[in-house]
Amino acid sequence: MAERKATIMELETVREGGVLVAEAWNRVDGTNAHLFEQALREAIGSEDQGMVIDFGGLSYISSAGLRAILVTAKTLKKQGASLAICGLQAPIREVFEISGFDKIIPIYDARSGAVGAVSS
Repeated sequence: MAERKATIMELETVREGGVLVAEAWNRVDGTNAHLFEQALREAIGSEDQGMVIDFGGLSYISSAGLRAILVTAKTLKKQGASLAICGLQAPIREVFEISGFDKIIPIYDARSGAVGAVSS
């Protein structure tokens, strides 16, 4: 029997100083993007200077997932905080580049660079 690939989005958050770091794994698509957006929104605290989403474990993102990221960026901006993305694998980075999201939201290779950028 063939091994099934996990298709359920997983999300874990930690704080590094005043920065909320969210790690996402597997997929963010039309079936779970609303849950992804809700989890990010609920994790944001009023004390957070910024948020970094680490997509190092992400294998797929749809336009619904990109929309959730945009909504999260707008939510953060309203409270004077910023958003950065890190850890994009080549296929995910290509989606960000084709969609123009790399021009809207800063993308970093390493988490440390992203955390440093949103905390300053």
